[in-house]
Amino acid sequence: MKLEDLRVVDLSVFLPGPYLTMTLADHGARVLKIEPPGGDPGREIGPRVDGETVFFRNTNRGKESLVIDLKDPVGRERLLKLCDEADVVVETFRPGVVRRLGVDYETVSARNPGIVYCSISAFGQDGPYRDRPAHDLAVEALGGAISINEGQDGTPAIPGIPAADMLSSLQALSGVLMALLRRERTGRGDYLDMSMHDAVLAAYPNVVGPVFAHGRDPVPKHERSMGGSAFYRIYATADGRHIVLGGQEAKFVRNLLSALERPDLAVLCEAGPGPHQAPAITFLSETFVRRSQAEWVEWFAGRDICFAPVKRISEAFDDPHAQHRGMVLGGGATRQIGPAIKFRHEPARPRLSVPRLAAEAAEGNEVGA
Repeated sequence: MKLEDLRVVDLSVFLPGPYLTMTLADHGARVLKIEPPGGDPGREIGPRVDGETVFFRNTNRGKESLVIDLKDPVGRERLLKLCDEADVVVETFRPGVVRRLGVDYETVSARNPGIVYCSISAFGQDGPYRDRPAHDLAVEALGGAISINEGQDGTPAIPGIPAADMLSSLQALSGVLMALLRRERTGRGDYLDMSMHDAVLAAYPNVVGPVFAHGRDPVPKHERSMGGSAFYRIYATADGRHIVLGGQEAKFVRNLLSALERPDLAVLCEAGPGPHQAPAITFLSETFVRRSQAEWVEWFAGRDICFAPVKRISEAFDDPHAQHRGMVLGGGATRQIGPAIKFRHEPARPRLSVPRLAAEAAEGNEVGA
């Protein structure tokens, strides 16, 4: 496999770091998960099946576990020896902690100049917020994401996806792979300072227009991709469920409004987002609420319109398309989320085993063995 010779020392906990290193493991890397006495907190978060939480299983499959107390000099030296033979180190401590523990990039790279060392933190290794404690929600709030995640009543809500966690994890994955490519050419590793806050701000290409162009904040209910367009919006159906229209191109607008015998409303929708689209929004709201979600799914079938039913998560994973794409691994209560990176010639081969806490470091279990 692509990464079968890659050796990774994983010092991370919770979500961003473990998801990154699990992705590497899915594609062949050998990942040694270094856990503190007591283990990764993810082992205790959420529902548990067969002794492991679903959360931990879906962020740590295919790894090997080793408990090391980094506050103990013997443990610290043991970790440094592992890093001597490793290609990648990933850590998610608060800034300054790895330096105090004596396992920071400077120490590791002095012994192993080829190491790619990735630190993921809430706000990065420098700046005014460097030492501020935060998880996903607080980072999204400070990054502005919560302010635009609001309903038509103008009240912000907690996003259903941990955007700061996942965006920073995927950005860090990209950075690690770029650094490894550079190392192939130069022989030198590198240090990645990945900030969850940076990752949120970097995710605004289609949102920041009003801010940069006009010096004003987006008004979600009037903006193109947040509900200010009749054709980019959530609508209720007769059975208390919902559907969405998710494409504002003229052809989609005219296809739907013509089918509903209101082509006169197309001109409003083609004039850009904003309050002037209210008549179209009202018409579509009154139309969609007359039938059930299932009836609208049937009605839209075969029509060239960006439409989708709002599915529950259980429905999304049971969907035939998700099954076909391999996004569900295993069966029953121990199912896992499949890898999203799809290679044609050398696809991922995720190992569904989950590392036991305090697994004995038997001879040959070290990363460099």
